[in-house]
Amino acid sequence: MNKENKIKIVDHLKNSLTENKNIYFTEVSGLDAQQISKLRRMCFDKGVVLSVVKNTLLRKAMDACDKDFSEFNDLLKGNTTLMMSQVSNAPAKVIKNFLEKEKFSESYKKIILKGGHVEESIYLGHDQLDVLSALKSKEELIGDVITLLQSPIKNLISSLGSAKQNISGILTSLENNPVELKKTNEDVVNTSDLDNKDDSVDKNTSTSEE
Repeated sequence: MNKENKIKIVDHLKNSLTENKNIYFTEVSGLDAQQISKLRRMCFDKGVVLSVVKNTLLRKAMDACDKDFSEFNDLLKGNTTLMMSQVSNAPAKVIKNFLEKEKFSESYKKIILKGGHVEESIYLGHDQLDVLSALKSKEELIGDVITLLQSPIKNLISSLGSAKQNISGILTSLENNPVELKKTNEDVVNTSDLDNKDDSVDKNTSTSEE
């Protein structure tokens, strides 16, 4: 590889490191052609860009980048494969799912998370894989907020619907049972007559006393 090609690769890596918010540093080794094809397909399906890079060129790109990658310098040993995505937890889920499906019996076959620069936070070591896979993406967080905002509205609509059903039920009941409605009205009239009679009796009594 000549100097001109190296410069182009470093510039490309620098732009990738600058533009991507979620960058995973991994070590992928010992996989056969079929397993590599499967890993690439899983990455493609999840929108993850997979790139095998030379450590020396990657170090130069990190040094030229505005972001601080100093904590990743010690990780540039062995082979390094970058996994980049717009979704913060997508690469972690790909690694985890791939390991669960393959279950390597050979020690030389491995895919290891060296570290990650995710949403401006730094994660170091393979033991951070579960933490990263559990991270919620921006879209998922927005969905949670929308769900929380919609919950009171749904409850209000449900309450209004119940009230409407109750009123409708009462009106239907009165419509279907006019006799009960008539009886109720008659009871009101009779009670009113009784009150008038009581007033009349009271008046008569008062006149007699005088």
